[in-house]
Amino acid sequence: MSSSSVVVIGASLAGLSAVRALREQGHRGPITVVGDELHPPYDRPPLSKEFLHDDIDISLGGEDDEADADTTWLLGRRAIEISTDFGGHVVILEDGTRLAAESVVIATGARARTLPSAHALDGIHTLRTVDDARALRTSLRSARSLVVVGAGFIGAEVASSAAAHGLSVTVIEISSAPLESILGPHIGSLCAGLHAANGVRLLTGVAVDRFVGDKRVGAVQLTDGTVVPADVVVVGIGAVPNTEWANGSQLHIDNGFVTDPLCRTSVPGIYAIGDCARSYDESAGSHHRSEHWTNATAQARIAAAAIVGATHKAAGAPYFWSRQYGRMLQFAGRCSPTDEVRFVEGDPSTATFTAVYERAGEPVAVFAIDSPRVFTRYRKQIERRPVAAPLT
Repeated sequence: MSSSSVVVIGASLAGLSAVRALREQGHRGPITVVGDELHPPYDRPPLSKEFLHDDIDISLGGEDDEADADTTWLLGRRAIEISTDFGGHVVILEDGTRLAAESVVIATGARARTLPSAHALDGIHTLRTVDDARALRTSLRSARSLVVVGAGFIGAEVASSAAAHGLSVTVIEISSAPLESILGPHIGSLCAGLHAANGVRLLTGVAVDRFVGDKRVGAVQLTDGTVVPADVVVVGIGAVPNTEWANGSQLHIDNGFVTDPLCRTSVPGIYAIGDCARSYDESAGSHHRSEHWTNATAQARIAAAAIVGATHKAAGAPYFWSRQYGRMLQFAGRCSPTDEVRFVEGDPSTATFTAVYERAGEPVAVFAIDSPRVFTRYRKQIERRPVAAPLT
């Protein structure tokens, strides 16, 4: 058992998962969790779906978490600096509090990327936190038209939720198809069909030129001159890792805290997990940053094992899911533009299908709509593919 002190910076899914994983793997020492939001840990996926219509319980904490007397939660407190000396690590908070620890887990997440002029007018939103979701919900209740900038998962889910409640929805996407950079153009075009089938207007290959309005947004002007009416705008164009607070440290930062496959940063005893971490992917042979739910929980287990001195295999193939227009979309693996896409269940004309991405005749990724059984079979097959041994 380990009894060293640990500070976890970040009190969302990744941070909570790190605490749980440490306790499950035998850590008995004190843990201090620092979170810049006042809210206890909550689940973010519902924020772009059912939570937009009504307050539902999205809390992640349970009775076991509350009963852990050796874990201290400092909510509404922001870390502004981290330093290392011969005695360990020190995390400095905005109010001057200094937290010493033998190990530190950084789980500061990411914030919504926005557009330069998005703050100039009322009615323009991003969606990352529960407070963002409540503000957007208030705007949508009095709106008739919504423009979503970005056809990624957040944008598509918001569009789906708004369309289901009768709003006129237009989605603006700079690429030629939704999710093209993740799923490729062929599957991306099928996702475009979901928008069309549900009465949502999708404009691709075009970007926002400016937002039109006096004090509140009334329209969005695009780079091709098109003007789209909008009572509300949601900007969903990705996220930026929260790393600036540690710029003065010895940590290697490059679009996230850079780590090896075991979540170890460039400073011994400091780990990074979740949306803020850019971890080495052994299969791809490069570093990647993943913002998905399953990645945060998997990396929490890996970092905890490293802290307590246990063994744990590196994270498996990336996996994510999305609910749009009453349909379940699932993806697992790593694909590239040159992979061959083969339909193993259904075809592009059917409502339900499973498509496998193949490289040199071997499956490397799988995508499905409303086909969990076949999807899971191929996901397991992909995860069994051997990868190189973890770094030591």
